[in-house]
Amino acid sequence: MSIKTILLISFFILNLWANERIVSLSPSITEIIYGLGAGNELVATSSYSLYPKAAQKLPVIGGYEKPNLEKILSFNPGLVVGQTFNQNTLNKLKHFHIRTLTLNLKTLQNIQNSILLLGRTIHKEKEADKLVTQIKQTIQNVKKAKHPHSVMIVYGLREDLRNNIYIAGHNIFFEDIIKLCGNTNAYTNTNTQQPVLSYENVIALNPDQIIILHSHATEPNVDVKKALQSWKSIPTNAAKNDKISIVDEDYLHIPSQRVALTIKRLCKEMYDKH
Repeated sequence: MSIKTILLISFFILNLWANERIVSLSPSITEIIYGLGAGNELVATSSYSLYPKAAQKLPVIGGYEKPNLEKILSFNPGLVVGQTFNQNTLNKLKHFHIRTLTLNLKTLQNIQNSILLLGRTIHKEKEADKLVTQIKQTIQNVKKAKHPHSVMIVYGLREDLRNNIYIAGHNIFFEDIIKLCGNTNAYTNTNTQQPVLSYENVIALNPDQIIILHSHATEPNVDVKKALQSWKSIPTNAAKNDKISIVDEDYLHIPSQRVALTIKRLCKEMYDKH
């Protein structure tokens, strides 16, 4: 084999490594890939991948819970990265000999481990270490609540609170953050699945503080004043002591490296209310 041929083969291999042709199946994974400095290797992503702005220009392969298999294959990906809830799709892709990676992004530790794993997979170890170090530093410097109390984190803002109130349960990064801030999760049931409460359930839990995660992007028509008043009408310690608040930040629901911002924001909310 001639030197010229060897060089051409080496160049081809290096190009393959440098251009993974990655498809992301969730907004969180999209953010992590950009955070690792590999945004140029993304060829498609899921809907609601809004950060950074460059991600909004990428083709969309469907919703992050039900991505379109045909669309994914049409991009001839070298790597498809999904979360645990994408496992069915990832298993199907393996039949087409597509390389896949499954990330668990449920807890704070899971998020850090997944960033490191993805970094190793796409040869961005140093960048991954840097992102994880930032999260660890945020955890170390967090301010604890002056007076420990029970906190209920609610997903979404609605005016009608008679049923279907979704809250943060166990084994999820929101609960980790509650504990980091020196408090306890108001939800004490041993069921680790997504808790869905009724008006009466909230009264029974009687949280000392209620934090509602609201998004104008996905809930643009909610009357914030009316919704807040509905929460204040529920007889709880949180209502009695005026410890019900609405937090609207675009990163709150996204378990990526920006979870460091979520830690700071929610701990501030818990700390400042005393």
